[in-house]
Amino acid sequence: MIEQLIFALTFLAALGSGLMAGLFFAFSFAVMTALGRLPPAGGISAMQSINVAILNPVFFAVFFGTPAISILLAVAALARWSEPGAVYLFAGSLIHFVGNFLVTVVFNVPLNNAMAAVKPDSAEGAHVWTRYLAVWTAWNHLRTAACLAATALFIMALVSRSQ
Repeated sequence: MIEQLIFALTFLAALGSGLMAGLFFAFSFAVMTALGRLPPAGGISAMQSINVAILNPVFFAVFFGTPAISILLAVAALARWSEPGAVYLFAGSLIHFVGNFLVTVVFNVPLNNAMAAVKPDSAEGAHVWTRYLAVWTAWNHLRTAACLAATALFIMALVSRSQ
């Protein structure tokens, strides 16, 4: 029973981490580039709209659910450290939790909040937007890499456990 639960949670963690990697990848290599080509007021307005629209139940389920699963899997990995795949499971869990959840909460969300507080057509907005594009996107690159690495590690854990 516990084996099936760990398998199912690892599978869900791989899916969730992969979904987040894809979302962050799209922002890093397409969305932010496109928004940066707009006049600041247009980029700001679009990003403000995106930051409101993304706060929905589906996003919340994946964004909060995967780190929660990661915590459970990290504990399971430590409890079963000598078993195949435990190192991959622990590493994937840690990388996802830190590289996705903590980076988002500590860095990206405060930048989003600062962006939400400016008027798109103001001089302050243009200044905030210039910094936002560079700093937010750099942190987003890190989130992309972390989620992709975590996805690979969760898959490696599944493969190791099945051999």
